[in-house]
This record gives sequence, C-alpha cells and structure tokens, in this order.
Amino acid sequence: MMTMTRPVRDFAAKAADGLSWLIALMHVLLAASLLAALLSVSEAEAAEGDDCGGSNILAGLERSDPARLAAIRREADAVPNGKGLLWRIEGQGLAPSFLLGTMHVTDPRVLAMPAGGAEAYAGSRTVVVESDEIIDERKASAAIMMRPDLTMFADNRTINDFLEPKDRALLENGLKARGIPLPLVAKMKPWMIASFVALPACEFSRKAAGASFLDKKLAEDAVSQGKTLKGLESLVEQLSAMDSLPVEWHLRALIDTLALGKTIDDVLATMTDLYLAGDTGMIMPMMRSVAEKISPGDLGYADFEQRIIIDRNRIMSVRAEPILKQGNVFMAVGALHLPGKEGLVELLRQQGFTLTPVN
Repeated sequence: MMTMTRPVRDFAAKAADGLSWLIALMHVLLAASLLAALLSVSEAEAAEGDDCGGSNILAGLERSDPARLAAIRREADAVPNGKGLLWRIEGQGLAPSFLLGTMHVTDPRVLAMPAGGAEAYAGSRTVVVESDEIIDERKASAAIMMRPDLTMFADNRTINDFLEPKDRALLENGLKARGIPLPLVAKMKPWMIASFVALPACEFSRKAAGASFLDKKLAEDAVSQGKTLKGLESLVEQLSAMDSLPVEWHLRALIDTLALGKTIDDVLATMTDLYLAGDTGMIMPMMRSVAEKISPGDLGYADFEQRIIIDRNRIMSVRAEPILKQGNVFMAVGALHLPGKEGLVELLRQQGFTLTPVN
C-alpha cells in the first residue's frame, strides 16, 4: 500500500507537476496528478500499476442504451470546432503558427501527439503553454504558498464540517484505500481532496516514476532546445478560477467522484479514446451523461464551464494575440479550450486569424 511520506504543509513545494492538469481538465475527475508529488513509491511499485485498464463507456452504451448514445452524439455534433486537435493559424504576412489541444496525462499515445504535431513543434520558434510555471518548481511553490487560502480552509473548519456521516465514511474509506488518513488532508478544500481519490492507478504510477504530462514535456523540450517559452496564465490565476466555484459544488463533485469508484478508469479510457480520435466536442457531453447517471439534477456544469473554461478562454485568447502576431508559434492548451462558440478556435478567428484543422 502507498503511504503518505510528507506532512500536508509541504505539498505546495511539490505540486508544480500537477497544478496545470488540476485546473485545465473538466471537473475534478482528472484533477489528481499532484498525488505523485505527495506520495512516495519506488519505480518497481509504480510499474505494477502501469496498465490503465478501463472500458470505453460509449462502446458500452452502443450495446446497452443506443438512445442515450445517440443523444450524446447529437449534442457533440452541435459543438462548433468539435473535431480536430491540431490547427494551423495564419495571418496576413505571418509565418504560420499552430494550436494543439492537449490532454494533461502521461499516456504514451498522447505524448506522441497527432500527425503533423511533431513537425509543427520542431519548426516553431516560440512555444506557448497555459502556465510556464509548471517547469519551475520554486516559482510554483512560492506562488502557491503565498495564497494558502485558495487550497486550504483558512479558519478552524475542516472537510468534516460539511459532510453528512455517510459521505464522511465514503471519503474516509476512499482515502484509506490509497493509504491516506483523512485527518492528514482534512484542512484541504474539497476540490483538492477530490484529487486524492480521482487519480487512476496508471497515471499515479507513471507520474511517480517521473513521467511528465504532455504540456509539461512540451515546455521542458522548449527550454532544452533553446526555444522561447511563454505562459498565458499564472498558477494563482488557475487556482483562483477553481476556488471561485461555490464550496457546495465542490462537495457534490467530491462525493460524486467517490461514487464513481472504478468507473473513473472507464471515464479516463473513454476520454483518451475521444481525444486520440480528435473528437473533443464529445468529451463534455460524455462527462455530463456519466455525472447525471450518478447524481441526477442540476449539476452546476454551466458555472463550471463558464469559470473554468469560457472565462479562461477569453483571457488566453487576449494574451495569445500579440504572441501569435509574431508568427512561428506552437501553442498548446487543454483540448477542452478549443471547441465551442466561445472556444479558442473561434475567439482567435474573431481576432482576424485564419484557423484550419490539420487533422
């Protein structure tokens, strides 16, 4: 069993590897990469959990509930720019640039990038990621430690003050299965605790063995190859976006994550399959369908999408514009930021750029 080896107060100094992933992907189901920085396992132990497993949820629906699958597909088909991971960006008199939608995981298939991605990256002069702080542990640590209110309860409250007895037992058992005693993380806000129970074993294993997720690898390679590296957000801005959602929403997301159990592996497998197929417009409809089955009713996804995706899209597009006007840029952000009427593809077009899918 994996056991906690550092007190919670030290987590900020080791969290840089996961914070970009923590914020950039939908919901808290994939908000878990910082676990590898908090728990200590040997490479041999990590290798044991390297097989992700999981089944494609949509393939299962094709057999068990084709009507539900058809509804998901209709919703996905209505999403503008919902297909394609790599986009060519052109402007009058500018050398072409490229926009890549990423998935913040260590899966070797994702790290390989879609066709044309490696060539576009190799030819770029400037690399842009969501936050360039992901490669600077000291800078990330300092930023986080200056704002503990974003990740921890600042008063005498703990997570126990918000939970019903049955939900507390569910959380305690979920953490115990990962070798983490609840009192050790009780001061953390719900979305932070969710990361401890949401991480699939395969991702934890690869990160514990030192693997980088795609965005971080692109940033690290940019530095080693002498390219200019730029970020569009700070980690504090990303943390603030997540913390801006009501604590009640985070609590419900935490309990829903626990209720998923091993279905988390299926969610990751399905997301990965959709990503590799370039079907980014179907990811959120699939996620909503899974969540509604567990917790029917108003799940607050509108607020989540507004604050975590749409609002950040606007910020990133404004900050990316002057960089893209220099030409020869390779820009990589989470794939969920690309599609939609207010996605980055459409926002950059509104700035006068021409974007066409490469694949």
